[in-house]
Amino acid sequence: MPEDSPDFRLAGYRAVNDSVDEQFWQHIGTDENHLTTLAAHHSSDGRYSYFVLHNGSVTWGIPGDPQLIALRLKRDTATKTFRFDHATLPLPTMAQSWLVARGCPEDKILLPDGLGGTPADDATRALEKRLRGDGDHFALLTSYTQDYEPLQTTVLLRALDERVPLPFRVLLEEVNTDSGTYTLREGAFATFEAATTWWEAHWSGEDVPLPTTTPPARQSPRPTAAAHAAPPQAPRRSGR
Repeated sequence: MPEDSPDFRLAGYRAVNDSVDEQFWQHIGTDENHLTTLAAHHSSDGRYSYFVLHNGSVTWGIPGDPQLIALRLKRDTATKTFRFDHATLPLPTMAQSWLVARGCPEDKILLPDGLGGTPADDATRALEKRLRGDGDHFALLTSYTQDYEPLQTTVLLRALDERVPLPFRVLLEEVNTDSGTYTLREGAFATFEAATTWWEAHWSGEDVPLPTTTPPARQSPRPTAAAHAAPPQAPRRSGR
């Protein structure tokens, strides 16, 4: 087994019931040969394991789909059974945030230096750190991962707190394959329409900067009804 294949530490364990067994096979087991461990942490008592996984099979699936899995395993060491929960997410820092919100120590689930690229600047590092603590502050509306040059990912989020002045956020990760580095930036929008207008312009090839996250003066603190509209359409392309 390659060194980066996930070790779920489930030898001698079985799923707590048939439903969990079927779900684990459906969401994790079917793609296990394509999973790469980016980060993992196991609690000292053996009850919990946390993983950030890359699912290589997604590359051959629907264009733009998120390629990362945040996985938490919970074992009952007395009955030798396990449960799990997971989320499919577009960015490592979002997977880490999901795991931190479910009990994983933040410093135990960081990616090793160079794995998945190196942050290009302090702004990227600072934003990633902040996002790791935002697991219960924002809802994921949609994302698009472009896994061919130029490598980039966009994420559309909505604040769960309606009092936030700029409730819609777009994250943009851009990878420089020549240097092995990446940048992560955040833009803030007052309305769903404004966020999707930027999104569509960006994926149409327009060089439009992300707006500042500083709220303008006298900004209405509530999102508009458009918050419930459909997410923006993913960019189209003719196969891989």
